Amino acid sequence: MSRRGTGDASLRRRRRCTVCHGAKGLGQPSLAPPLISYPARYASIAEGRRQLAMTVLNGMFGGIDVEKKHYDFKMPDFTTLDDAALAAVLNFVVFDLGGAPDSTKPLTAEEIAAERTHPQEGTAVREHRAAVLAALGL
Repeated sequence: MSRRGTGDASLRRRRRCTVCHGAKGLGQPSLAPPLISYPARYASIAEGRRQLAMTVLNGMFGGIDVEKKHYDFKMPDFTTLDDAALAAVLNFVVFDLGGAPDSTKPLTAEEIAAERTHPQEGTAVREHRAAVLAALGL
C-alpha cells in the first residue's frame, strides 16, 4: 500500500473535490475550507482519523471556522466510493495536499469500513469536529 494518495486517488479527488475545494485544495472563500490546513493534523489522533472518515462518508454541513476564516457549506457524502477508494483519497489529502509527516500512519480501508457502520447526519459530523479541534488545541 502506498503511504500517499495514488494517481488514481488524485484523479478521484479532482473529480469529487476540486469543484468546491479547488485544484490545489486551497478552498473557496466563504464556501469550502482549504484541505491543506487541518486534515494532516486530524490524521495524527484517533478521533481525528474518525473525523476524516465521518466527513467523506456522511458529508458535513453548517458553519465552520478554519484558520480564522468562516465557511458555510454543505459537503455531500461520498458513500458511493468503496472503502479502499475513500482511504486513498483521504491519504492524498493528508499527505500530498496537507504535507503530513512520514510518521503519520496512512488511513486504511478498514478504518473507513468501521466508520461506515455508524452513519450520522452531517450536523453530527460538524459537532464531532469541534471536539477534535479542542483535542488538537486548534
